[in-house]
Amino acid sequence: MRNTHHPDQADITLTEVMAALSDPIRVGLIRVLSDGQERGWGVLRAPIANSTLSHHLRVLRTAGLTHTRQEGTRCYVTLRSDDLDARFPGLLQAVLSAADEQNVGNEVSIATGKQGG
Repeated sequence: MRNTHHPDQADITLTEVMAALSDPIRVGLIRVLSDGQERGWGVLRAPIANSTLSHHLRVLRTAGLTHTRQEGTRCYVTLRSDDLDARFPGLLQAVLSAADEQNVGNEVSIATGKQGG
């Protein structure tokens, strides 16, 4: 994960955020990360291949929705909720509420009892 790019808060665009949120798996990842905890990639569970999960995480990161931190061979991801709320007040909560109401992204979860990345 060399050359990891995270857009500055001012460079996060609505169109990039909305495009990133156009996939149910990515919405599910946002739902899982919305508790504010940093999660290792190894604990994220979705009904897709690991390479596809990596792609979805990269889309979220490049759109400015998440921050990824590498520690040795492990990667950890957090939701940039403060940046998103500052840039687009209320958008993240509206997306999370609608996703919850419509069960979007329910197939994404956290493996219990694991800390890994």
